[in-house]
Amino acid sequence: MNLPDEDLPVVPQPDEWTSESEVPARDPLDHGPLHKNNEKMRRRIIFEAARLMYSRRESEYYRAKLKAARKICGGWVKPKDLPSNAEIRDEIQRFAHIYEGDNRLKNLREMRMTALSIMRLLKKFKPRLIGSTLTGHVRSGSDIDIQVFASTVESVTGALDEAGQVYEVEHKLVRKHGEERLFTHIHVQGPFEIELTLYSPDKARVVFKSSITGQAIERASISQLEQLLAEEYPDEALDQLPRAGDEIDRFTVFRSLLVPLAAVSQGRKHHPEGDALYHSLQVFELARDELPYDEEFLLAALLHDVGKTIDPQEHVQAGLEALKGFITERTHWLIEHHMEAHKLFNGSIGARSQRRLREHPDFEELELLSRCDKAGRQRGMQVPEVEEALDYVRELTRMYG
Repeated sequence: MNLPDEDLPVVPQPDEWTSESEVPARDPLDHGPLHKNNEKMRRRIIFEAARLMYSRRESEYYRAKLKAARKICGGWVKPKDLPSNAEIRDEIQRFAHIYEGDNRLKNLREMRMTALSIMRLLKKFKPRLIGSTLTGHVRSGSDIDIQVFASTVESVTGALDEAGQVYEVEHKLVRKHGEERLFTHIHVQGPFEIELTLYSPDKARVVFKSSITGQAIERASISQLEQLLAEEYPDEALDQLPRAGDEIDRFTVFRSLLVPLAAVSQGRKHHPEGDALYHSLQVFELARDELPYDEEFLLAALLHDVGKTIDPQEHVQAGLEALKGFITERTHWLIEHHMEAHKLFNGSIGARSQRRLREHPDFEELELLSRCDKAGRQRGMQVPEVEEALDYVRELTRMYG
């Protein structure tokens, strides 16, 4: 959420000025704050810095405080006169309480349950939950921060792969106090974004300091988090909580079925374009031009030939068996009958079968799928990558459900 200045949240200030005359006069020779003991001015800086961070115009406390102080005081402010990070954090929570209400507490509960699920999956890496999900200072867009301790990033990603998790690895260079450090983050996709920060195993007992309080960072092991959840949510059956990976992400399944199609060569007479993956991506692209917001239709176009790597002779049924439980009935029907639709064009289908298809409510989309399938056999046509196609459909899911 990155809003222009005029769209920043309008939240009542704790100590609003009643008139301009109440603003303390400033000495033109003084280049510091108006007065470091002026509590009203301090509250205004806290408020403005929190507003910048809540709207995600700023992500770092120090920069938000400096920008707020310059706006309020009209000049440079000594760092020692700025409010603390903890004061800004508490004000951000006031924003969250006003704008998000009970949803914030509901999200906090779900985030903590999600954290426990992924921590159980990564148990051998001694995971530790840190940040707002543990302390309760969550707001809209907050992620789940977990420390993991492993010798290699591959050992962690291997565990995620086995569980069917979708993730991205990021290497981030951080400069602080004149020093540079390279951090490895693994961003796991899901209802809430999870950021795993990788440390070497010998760091598991190191006491990390909080950038907000300056004290030892609050963190919880699996057993400590379970104890917290049992106290906070006594009605939650933690033993029955699904483990991360118990429900395989459907896009992981789609990807696993699509990628092998690149090795499936097709007869040049009917498929001059080349391999089955290139053909499938062509059909998807043509389908997207026709019905860009119909997720079920687009998935039928993208996945209609995935069975060719399983059983080339009965690829439709083989593909549907592999997709069982991961596609809707409508997508299933379109894939199931796309070969029959071809026969409509050449007149080789019986009258009864033709009538059965035409009476179906999705017959028009079936005809369109058949036309896209026929047209998706061009040499040199530009097509999206598999990941791009899946991301497009995933975004439709996010937008429209």
